[in-house]
Amino acid sequence: MANRLSGQRYAQAIFELALENGLLEEWDQDLRLASDVLQDDEFAVFLKHAEVSSERKVSAIEAVLSEAHPLVRNLVALLVSRNGVDAMAEVQAGYTALLDVHLGRQRVEVTAAVALEDAELERITRFAAALTGKEVIVATRVDENILGGLIIQIGDQLLDGSTGTALERMRRTVRARAA
Repeated sequence: MANRLSGQRYAQAIFELALENGLLEEWDQDLRLASDVLQDDEFAVFLKHAEVSSERKVSAIEAVLSEAHPLVRNLVALLVSRNGVDAMAEVQAGYTALLDVHLGRQRVEVTAAVALEDAELERITRFAAALTGKEVIVATRVDENILGGLIIQIGDQLLDGSTGTALERMRRTVRARAA
């Protein structure tokens, strides 16, 4: 079994370099771009292809990521040379997590049955900030299967106020009492 590259180790190393150079936010953006680029199926196949020379792969990376910091491009080239194209998403996620901790931020995912209005999103943001005591970055998604209400994920805490879950709880209670 081949050794899988640890994206977390690379994330830690590049975070320390970015911190030393005062480029934390810039590298966060560059790593997001690199991760998005490497998730493109055609480009990933090209970079993984054994018959494509390393020089051609590095040239392609240089061209596609020309706006990224040279050290970020070097990291991508290193990952490609070590057959670690798939590790880039883990590197980017690990870096962002380290950056969030460093800046005292908390990511929050809110799932609703319908798109949230700005006022609702603002209330949820204030609620999550008060709950965590940190600046929060809220990402929303719509999932009609929850029927109504909200599901709020804060780190490893899940606040499930969805109608679907409430109905399921009621169903279990009724069945338990009927048995």
